[in-house]
Amino acid sequence: MASAPENSKVALVLAGGAARGAYEVGVVQHIVEEVSKDLGRDVPLDILCGTSIGALNACALAAFADEPKQRAARLADIWTQLRVEELVQPDLRGILSMGKRWLWGNRDLAEPSASEGGLVHPQGLERLVESTIPFAAIDRHLQSGLLSALTVSTTHIASGRTIVYVHRRERDLPPWSLDPTITPRAASITAQHAFASAAIPLLFRAVRLDGEYHCDGGLRQNVPLSPARRLGARGVIVVNPRYIDPTPEHAPGTHTEDVIPGPLFLLGKTLNALLLDRIDTDLARLRSINDILEAGRRRFGESFVDDINEALGHPKGRGMRPMRSILIRTSQDIGRLASAYVRSPTFARRVGGGAGKLMRRLADREPQDESDLLSYLLFDGEFARQLIDVGRDDARARHAELCTFFEAMSRDQA
Repeated sequence: MASAPENSKVALVLAGGAARGAYEVGVVQHIVEEVSKDLGRDVPLDILCGTSIGALNACALAAFADEPKQRAARLADIWTQLRVEELVQPDLRGILSMGKRWLWGNRDLAEPSASEGGLVHPQGLERLVESTIPFAAIDRHLQSGLLSALTVSTTHIASGRTIVYVHRRERDLPPWSLDPTITPRAASITAQHAFASAAIPLLFRAVRLDGEYHCDGGLRQNVPLSPARRLGARGVIVVNPRYIDPTPEHAPGTHTEDVIPGPLFLLGKTLNALLLDRIDTDLARLRSINDILEAGRRRFGESFVDDINEALGHPKGRGMRPMRSILIRTSQDIGRLASAYVRSPTFARRVGGGAGKLMRRLADREPQDESDLLSYLLFDGEFARQLIDVGRDDARARHAELCTFFEAMSRDQA
C-alpha cells in the first residue's frame, strides 16, 4: 500500500483512558474490516496519533501496518488475553516513596525516587507490551510507505508542557507553527515513549526519556488532534472511550448528598478531571474553519484558500485547509459496565487472590453507576472483550457515515 498524497491523508486519533482503551480497538476493527469490505479496498490510516493508552494502541497498529485488515484483530487478541492479576499489582515501593515525598518533600527531581510514586506497578504491562508489539517494525513500515507518521504525546513533568514525539520517514519535523503549550520532537518511537504517554499520575510512576521525567500525555492533550493537522491530515477519525451522559441525572444543585464521597470515589473523579478532553471544542472550531473556507471559495472562487494562506504568510501548501472529521465516542457508561462486570459470576470465576479482592473492594466502595477508578484499572480480557464489542457496535451505527468519509477522501485524492 503506497503512502497517500499530501491532499488525502487520513489520521486516526486515539484518546486515553487506561483499561477503557479496549473500546478503541473495537471501533478500529470495524473500520479496517467491515468498512474496507464495503468499499472493496483497504482503508487508508496514514497518520496514527495517540496519547496514554491510545498511544499504546497507535503503536501496535503502526507495528502491524503490513496487515491492513488483520491489525486490529491482532490488537484485540492482545487485549482479550489480559489477566488483571498479572497487570494490577500494588507498587509498594512507589506507594512508600509517594508518602515520603508528601510528608518530607523532595527538592531534587533528578533523584531516582522521582521516577517512583504510583499505586500500581507497571512491570506486568511493560512486559506484555514489549513481548507483543514489534516496535522495530514501525520504522520499516514508515520507510516503505505503509504509514506517513506516528505520534505519541507525553507531559513533561518539570515544565508541564505537552511533548509530541513525531516518528516519520523523513526523520525530522514538518513545519510546525509556534504553540506555547506543545513542543514537537522528532524521534524513533520505542516502547519507552508509549509507557511514558500511558503513565497516569497517581496510578503509575513517571518514565524517564532523554534524562527527563514524563507522564500521561492526556493531562493537557487527551485527544491529540493538533499533531494530526500539522502532519498534513485532510481527514481525521477520532475515537474516544470517554462517555458523556446526554441527560445527566446528577447535575449540580439537583440532589442532596447525604454521604461524604470516599477517597477511592474521589480518586476516580480526579482522574476524570485530569484526563478531561476538549475534543468537542476542537472539532467545533475545525467545523467553523471549514465553513469559512467553503464560504470564501463560493464567494471568491477556487483560489480563495491559497490566496488567504499567501496573505497570511504561509508557505505554499501549508496553512489553513478544509479537514473532514468524524468523532466516535462510547455510547455506554464504561464505569457502570465495569461495576456490573466485577460483581458478576464471570469475574468471580476468572479473577481470584489479591487482585480479585481489590477489584471487588473498589466496586463496593464506589456507587454502582460511577465506578470510574475501577474502569481505569480493569485490565481483564473478558471485560476488554465487552468493550471491544461496544466499540464495534458504535462504529457499526456510523457505518454509512464512515463509508462516505473514505469515499470523499478518495475523491480528493483523484
